[in-house]
Amino acid sequence: MIQLKDIVVKFGDFTALHDINVQVKEGEFFTFLGPSGCGKTTTLRTITGFIEPVSGTVTVKGRDITHVPIEKREIGIVFQSYALFPTMTVYDNIAFGLKIKKLKKQEIDQKVREIARKVDLSDEQLEKAVSQLSGGQQQRVAIARALVTGPAIICMDEPLSNLDAKLRVQLRNELKKMQKDFGITTIYVTHDQEEALTLSDRIAVFNKGYIEQIGTPNEVYNFSKTEFVCNFIGDINRLSDEVMQKLKAAGADVDPGKHNYVRLERLHVNVDPLPGQVALDGKVTMREYYGLYIKYYIDLGSQTIKVIEKNDGVRIYEEGQVVKVILDPRDIMAYEPGEEVEVAK
Repeated sequence: MIQLKDIVVKFGDFTALHDINVQVKEGEFFTFLGPSGCGKTTTLRTITGFIEPVSGTVTVKGRDITHVPIEKREIGIVFQSYALFPTMTVYDNIAFGLKIKKLKKQEIDQKVREIARKVDLSDEQLEKAVSQLSGGQQQRVAIARALVTGPAIICMDEPLSNLDAKLRVQLRNELKKMQKDFGITTIYVTHDQEEALTLSDRIAVFNKGYIEQIGTPNEVYNFSKTEFVCNFIGDINRLSDEVMQKLKAAGADVDPGKHNYVRLERLHVNVDPLPGQVALDGKVTMREYYGLYIKYYIDLGSQTIKVIEKNDGVRIYEEGQVVKVILDPRDIMAYEPGEEVEVAK
């Protein structure tokens, strides 16, 4: 559907994108994820035509659109700021692209009202000025405006970042449902790992103008290809040399010379170890109660490790309590030592 081949983007002497290669399938929800300044928005703007690469090609359904003007790419765009016209009505905002295409008034009306129903905007809201709507309603208007012209692709640049946390979660769910209902190929930019994991069919993790990994949410989370990815996606423990030596002494097939990591939910407290698992002695130094789960901070002597346990309402460990942390060495993600990883989430 969409292919980026060997894309290089420069701003003066600065190389913003280094040989970016991505293939997005038709109907896929594909997310560009990474910290600020990593190149994800630059890649999106290269697809939409706001930025022209110094080398490489952008193709859609086999058609080279690298040098095609923005308005002829048939790509819907939802900006971070929504870029709506605040003094115009919701109706006129949605109809704007159709009027540019010089469609007949009756056809415009039919398309606007049809798309408004699909994104849950009422006839009454269509007559209001955009400035009278809430942030969530404005986001629906921006999506409706992007979809009404029938684009093959929709690109969204951090569309939920201006909303409060509760509304973000609510609209995230609605966004995924809308995308499935429309079946439209979607490219989504975010720095929010939870958002990416929840929404995406596949994710490209960006870092300093390079793509570190492309994979499903499960692949980038549980089988992180690089040390940067494993640190950036979710919370994780880096295991100390002393802990690794204990695991090796217990017969585990591990390499203490590597940088070794384990996810919080892969560890367990005070359960009987299964074959291959190792028990480590520790003491609870702090706990955070989240309702559905509890996060424990456990001092193993050489380091404090974080463990997430499902809250069953019965087994709750107190600060100062001596416990055993159960670890399966097969859950460790190991990386060759190299450049130190700096992750700004």
